[in-house]
Amino acid sequence: MLTIGDVARASGLPTKTVRYYADIGLVKPDARSQSGYRLYSDIELRKLIFVRRARAFGFSVEACRELLDLYQDRDRPSRDVKKLAMQRIAEIERKMRELELLHRELSHLAESCHGDDRPDCPILSSFAEDGAVPEISEK
Repeated sequence: MLTIGDVARASGLPTKTVRYYADIGLVKPDARSQSGYRLYSDIELRKLIFVRRARAFGFSVEACRELLDLYQDRDRPSRDVKKLAMQRIAEIERKMRELELLHRELSHLAESCHGDDRPDCPILSSFAEDGAVPEISEK
């Protein structure tokens, strides 16, 4: 059995994150020590590593929950896993398009600015306008 500090180090996650994942039921401590510390098995450690890797690919906590369920279900069809991956790819592609639009707009504004000692600046003027602004979601 591993303490929370042990699984945090071994999984590459902060202790606070391990505690949070336990609180929301992504992982479950197998027992408590006599002094009340959460103790984890190797199986839970592997789940934490799995979740850390999935989060690195940008999957939400809820998507990680689904992926973990699929990972543990040996009778599941791989198409269910692929569906989640394809949804994440679509989200990434949407975000890339949004970032490209932002890049183009801001590059245009930066090129329009003289960058000299004068106070006039098209970048600031554009930010102050109530005109068309690229719509970027905060997801």
